Amino acid sequence: MNKFAIFVDSAANIPNDIRIARDIRVIPFNYIVDGEEHPCFSEDMPFVETAKNFYDAMRRGAEAKTSLLPSATFEDALRPALEEGRDVLLFTISSGVSGTFAQAQEAGRKLQEEYPDRRIFVLDSANASLGEGLIAMKVADLRDMGESAEACAEWVRENTYKMNSFFTVDDLKYLRRSGRISRTVAIAGTLLNIKPLLQADASDNAKIVSCGRARGRKKALEAIADIFARRAVRPETSTVAIAHADCEKDALLLADMLRERGANDIIIEYYDLCTGSHVGPGCVALFFWGKDRRKEAFSLEVNPAAQPAPQKL
Repeated sequence: MNKFAIFVDSAANIPNDIRIARDIRVIPFNYIVDGEEHPCFSEDMPFVETAKNFYDAMRRGAEAKTSLLPSATFEDALRPALEEGRDVLLFTISSGVSGTFAQAQEAGRKLQEEYPDRRIFVLDSANASLGEGLIAMKVADLRDMGESAEACAEWVRENTYKMNSFFTVDDLKYLRRSGRISRTVAIAGTLLNIKPLLQADASDNAKIVSCGRARGRKKALEAIADIFARRAVRPETSTVAIAHADCEKDALLLADMLRERGANDIIIEYYDLCTGSHVGPGCVALFFWGKDRRKEAFSLEVNPAAQPAPQKL
């Protein structure tokens, strides 16, 4: 029997060489800049160059938006693998930040009726960017060890919330535009050089919430590295990932801090364009296997009332 097929949406942010080596298939979102729509991923797209141009356009004031994938797009993407006689695992960005999961579920239900002899698992990653990507990569390892699609789906349901993600942004205006912080907080934070620390929370439809703040960029990166030291599980033997929105020097600085705290295998990649449009250029995000978010919550907040309300992107 053929190995099952693994699909992710393009928010999974998996570097191209890893995606090809692990045989992970990508269903691309689209992004819109100044009214022009483009795919966030294609086989022949030079991703780094595209990402640099995308974030440069945002710095110049261009309006960047993304569009929701219709269920028909997922149907069209999955059908060839089902026709090959393969079962399918599909991962999506967290249902708490996008309606993508609901659209994928609808597609999965329709395809299951069309292919009753196949198994189709649509899974909420409870994360974004390489948080989603690292989960898919782990499942690819399990598949290649001979595990079934059903066994892998069960493993994901048990372990999804062990994927930790923390990030900071360089300019608060993008969080302000997405409704995560008030205009007053954005202005005050900019004047005081306050950098927010954010994370994917432990709710059933995981959202992005504030978990702390730091005075200055380097302090924010140090805080994220310290969080890693406190929450990572066996960091010396697991893959850690950093996504950055066109601020590679800061990503490399964070990587050095992580190595001092036990990390060995570190992926560094440009932030995917879908969620990158909401956090803006200068965002640095860290993803790693660690303590279960549902069992051991984390917050540095000293004033919980000041936290922005969780919202969808």
